[in-house]
Amino acid sequence: MAVAARRNETAESLLDAAERLLVTVGHAGLTTRRLAAEARINAGLVHYYFGSVEEVFLQVLDRFTDRLIARQRAMYAAEGPFLEKWQTAWRFQEEDLASGYNKIWLELQAMAWNRPELRARVARVNGEWRAVLREAFARALREYGLDERAWPVDVLSALVMTMGQGYQLERLSGIDAGHAALLDWIEQWLASCEKGKRNHGARTEQTRARGSAPRSARRRRR
Repeated sequence: MAVAARRNETAESLLDAAERLLVTVGHAGLTTRRLAAEARINAGLVHYYFGSVEEVFLQVLDRFTDRLIARQRAMYAAEGPFLEKWQTAWRFQEEDLASGYNKIWLELQAMAWNRPELRARVARVNGEWRAVLREAFARALREYGLDERAWPVDVLSALVMTMGQGYQLERLSGIDAGHAALLDWIEQWLASCEKGKRNHGARTEQTRARGSAPRSARRRRR
């Protein structure tokens, strides 16, 4: 095996091991020795490849986030009504809770609270998720004919980011009070927007049809 390929394989093994341990024991219980044992490599290789255990954690977050953001972008860019995409996004939330991503994300946020040098990395990931939502909501506003002055994209993005993280935190704490009712209320509102869009489209088609009818036919209808 080539040296570069061997190095890549070792680094990926460490990231895989760190991902598992962040889910099962959290960052507070994860040491260099424990990480090396989980990856079945020499403990010295952790610092050789990454410099610190903290850097391993952050690269785990980067790697996981890259996969999920690609998934979200593809989902929101696909054809179909925004309501269906919103429903899919919340199904993804359940998948992410099951896979452990949300726990990793919250674990590393907690770690950054007391380590200012890590906050910029965590903030960058937050910004990537926020950018995905901004793009999705901007398209949804156009789709539903909503005025961005009344529904500012930045405000909507902040609201959903905050709601999503609160949802994750409570679910990881075994709390789900009000979650189903909240999501149902939002879906009903989006369904009303969807209905309004369809009705507007139908009225527009009727107006076009009347405008394109022969003048004699229009006189008869009067």
